[in-house]
Amino acid sequence: MPRPAVVTLLYSGFAAIATGVNLSVQWLGLRLYQGPLYLPVAMMLGTCAGLVVKYLLDRSLIFRHRDNSAATHLRNFSGYALTGVATTAFFWGCELAFNAIGPAWRLPGAALGLGLGYAAKYYLDRRFVFGAPP
Repeated sequence: MPRPAVVTLLYSGFAAIATGVNLSVQWLGLRLYQGPLYLPVAMMLGTCAGLVVKYLLDRSLIFRHRDNSAATHLRNFSGYALTGVATTAFFWGCELAFNAIGPAWRLPGAALGLGLGYAAKYYLDRRFVFGAPP
C-alpha cells in the first residue's frame, strides 16, 4: 500500500492535471462558442473533459483498480460521476460566484472550487466507488 503522503501527492498532481484540462477546454469553448449560455456550455465541456482524465488516472494509479471489463468500467465510471455531482455543483458555484465579482476572478474561483471539490471527492470515491487503495 502506498504511503498516505505519496497518495496525497499523486492525487494532488492528478487533480492539477484534470484542472488544467478542465480550464483549457473551458477557455477553448469560450473562444469557439459565443452563443446563448456560452459560459455554462464551456463549463460543462471542461467538466466532462476533466472528469474523464481524472477517472482514468485515479482508477489506475490511486485506487489501483485492475478489473478492465466493460461492466466494471461502466459501474465504476457511473459511481465516479455520481460522486462528482455534489463536488461539481460546489465547483460551479465557486466559479460563478467569483465571476459575479468580476470576469477576472472567474478562473481563481474555478481553481479554488476544483481544489476543494477534489479533496472531498477522494474520500467519496475511496468509500463508495473503489474502496481503499491497496
